[in-house]
Order: sequence, then structure tokens, then C-alpha cells
Amino acid sequence: MTMKTLFLNPPSFEGFDGGAGSRYQAKREIRSFWYPTWLAQPAALLPGSKLIDAPARGLTLADILPLAGDYDLAILHTSTPSFAADVKVAEALKQANPRLMIGFVGAHVAVSPEPSVTASGAIDFVTHAEFDFTIKEIAEGKPLAEVDGITWKRDGKAVNNRERPVLHDMDRLPFVADVYKRDLAVEDYFIGYLKHPYMSFYTGRGCKSRCTFCLWPQTVGGHTYRTRSPASVAAEVAQMQRDFPQVKEFFFDDDTFTDDRPRAEAIARELGKLGVTWSCNAKANVPYETLKVLRDNGLRLLLVGYESGNQNILHNIKKGILVDVARRFTADCHKLGIVIHGTFIVGLPGETRETIQETIRFAQDINPHTIQVSLAAPYPGTFLYNQAKENGWLSLGAADLVQNDGVQIASLQYPHLSSQEIFEAVAEFYKRFYFRPSKIASITLEMLRSWEMMKRRLREGVEFMHFLQARENRT
Repeated sequence: MTMKTLFLNPPSFEGFDGGAGSRYQAKREIRSFWYPTWLAQPAALLPGSKLIDAPARGLTLADILPLAGDYDLAILHTSTPSFAADVKVAEALKQANPRLMIGFVGAHVAVSPEPSVTASGAIDFVTHAEFDFTIKEIAEGKPLAEVDGITWKRDGKAVNNRERPVLHDMDRLPFVADVYKRDLAVEDYFIGYLKHPYMSFYTGRGCKSRCTFCLWPQTVGGHTYRTRSPASVAAEVAQMQRDFPQVKEFFFDDDTFTDDRPRAEAIARELGKLGVTWSCNAKANVPYETLKVLRDNGLRLLLVGYESGNQNILHNIKKGILVDVARRFTADCHKLGIVIHGTFIVGLPGETRETIQETIRFAQDINPHTIQVSLAAPYPGTFLYNQAKENGWLSLGAADLVQNDGVQIASLQYPHLSSQEIFEAVAEFYKRFYFRPSKIASITLEMLRSWEMMKRRLREGVEFMHFLQARENRT
């Protein structure tokens, strides 16, 4: 008999940002929520399961605890900054129902399985890398000793089972659309640069790029881009169209959807037949011809990780992109009318006061529609983390990456650049990008064209100013 299974994105601090697999490291400048796809995918393998996304629903531990007695198995998605808080949730669930088996999933436990599983008596096992069929086997009653891809406890000591082979036939995974319909409210999910309500899911896993800071490919996804067939992707979008007629945009959350250009074009042509608006993650090297095919078949926006405008920094982080190529790509997008949300990182290896200014000028010059500026975050399991440890770049007290209230810490420092200077650069970057007359004018025009956009931008503006004020209070 299959265990009755609860998939839980645990409660978090007020202002939690549900990005990056729904356990993002910190509050953002504008609050946002991504779909908990990493939990929804195994939940779809277990028809009698339940997915609860506590932060998106605004649920507290007090709201969750009464449900503990209803389940035999609970799967909690955790991360490095949220792990300590998530352990407390697990302990409370176990106290409420001592028979409840509890497993942790996510990048943090994948790279630190032994200390994670022994961190608390409430944790029965943790998973490595991909865990969809791992959870299915456990829920179906397979003894933990026989389940590949987990670390569990025998007599209080960690036991590492053999690794589970990477899943290559991604079409074996069921649609997450059914779980979204059963357990989630699409209106809970909001991203500033996407139309609302939106819907996102993965059409593949892994990324062939080797960016030293990027968490997912180095921990759970791998560097081989394993994909679903275009027919499968189109079929799920069509189902979502039927089940969620209010959705205005679909976002493909693959690390780099444009890594396989022929497949991206094939999916685009299928989406064109459906008449949907869609967006995706892209590398700043997609040729004009491919961009045009995507645009002609419903592509509205690309989420592009530029990271830096300095070529040496891009080499240092193994980004695999040339600044001139990124400039040409961006110009092509502007020419085609493709909107860009550009992401940048300050504090990467090689960063100086001068390179920060160079990147700010680069961002102003290429002028994406909106931007996100993050502090370099050395997550355990990444090349950047090991590099920082070896070189003594980790700033004092940076182990948790965020403060107790969710504000991200500048975790890196260099002999020539302090963590405080890196921290302060984020606010400067935002101000110099957004407080330009040309950018203010374009955003104002966007607002005047749409009452809905007017309301959104005003709300976001208030959140953004609060974000800047909170940072200034910490300097």
C-alpha cells in the first residue's frame, strides 16, 4: 500500500522570496514566487499525495501542524540558508506524529548528506541529486536500505546508498499540471517581469555551461541538458491552457532553454500553433535567426544572465560568453521587440571597484527592460564555494548566506574589496540603472498604456524603495 505522502515547501520568514526552486536565499527587491516544481514533479508520481507551498499561501507552522497526523511520509524541500529553520519544522511534525517518516530533498542535502541526515532525529533520510523515483519507491514501501540515491540512518549513524542513475528519458515524468490544478492557486505566484497570472515548469534538466557560481547544475541537475520531447511540452501547455484559462504567460524554467536551439525552435513552432505567450531562460549568445523563430511563435521575454560587463570576470567564472557577443545578442532582441530581464552579480572573483562601475555602465548601455542585481553567493557544492574557502575569501559569519530576517549577506571579500563595499554596490547599481531619465520615461509610458501595469509598477515601486531603504539602514 502506498504511503500517504505530504510534499511540503516549509514556512519561512516574512518576506520570503520563493525563487530558484522555491527555496531562494533571501528577500528580493520585489517579492516574487516561483512554482515549487521540484516538489510537484514527484508528487505527480503519487496520485494520492498532497503538495503544500506554505510561503506562497502565507501558511505558518501552526497552520501545518494539524495536518501531520494525516500522513505517513513527509518530503521537505530545503536549502543551505533555510536548513536550520526547516529542521525545526521537521521536529515539530515528528513530535505531532511520531510515526511520520520525514525526508529532506534539495541541493543542500545532496552535497552534504551525512551531516544533514544526522542533524536531527526527526530526519529519516535525505536524497541525492534527482529524487523523483526515489520518493516514489519509498512511498511504495521499499526498504530504505534498498533505495538508490539516499542517505539514511542505521542506529543513529549515516548510511550512504549507491547513487541513482541520472534520468535521461524525461518523458517518463508525468505532467505537473495535474498537481498544480489539485493543490495550488495560480494567483499566488507572481514575478515582476512576467504577466500575471503566469505558469512555469521545466522542460528539461541540466545545463552544459560551467558557471562556477551556479548551484543547480553542480548539485542536482548536472551538465548534460536532458530534455522532454517538443510534443510532450506542447501537450502539457495545451492542458494548462484548458485547466487555467486565466494564465497569461508560460515560463520555461530550464537553466538554459536555448542550449538546444533546434529543439527550442521546434517547441516554439508547436507553441505558435497554440497561440500562447511564453518566456524562458537564455544565454546571451542566441543568433538572430533563432530569436526570430522564437519571437514569431509567441516568445515575449528572455531572462538572461549577463552577470558582469567585464570580460576577465566572465572568464573567471567560466561563463563561456564574450561581452561583444552579449552586446550583439541584446541589440538583436531590441530589434525584434523581445523583452529582456537581465541578471547581474556583484562580488564575483576578480571584482574591483572599477569592474563594478564597468558592469553598471554595461547594463546602462545594453539597457534590458528590467534587471536583477545579486550578491555573489558561494553555495556549498559549487566551484565558487571551494574556491572561496581555498583563497580565504569567505567573510566572517557568512556561513548561512543570509541574516535571520532574510536579508542576503555579502559572503565574499577580497584583499582589495571589502564585503561592505560589495554589499553597498547592489543599491548603487539599481539606482544608477533605474533612476535615469530615459528609464523612468520608458517605465512611465508602460504604465500609461495599461491600468493593470500601472497598479503593478506602483506596488513594485513601493517594494523597491523599501528594499533600498532597508539596505541603507544596514550600511
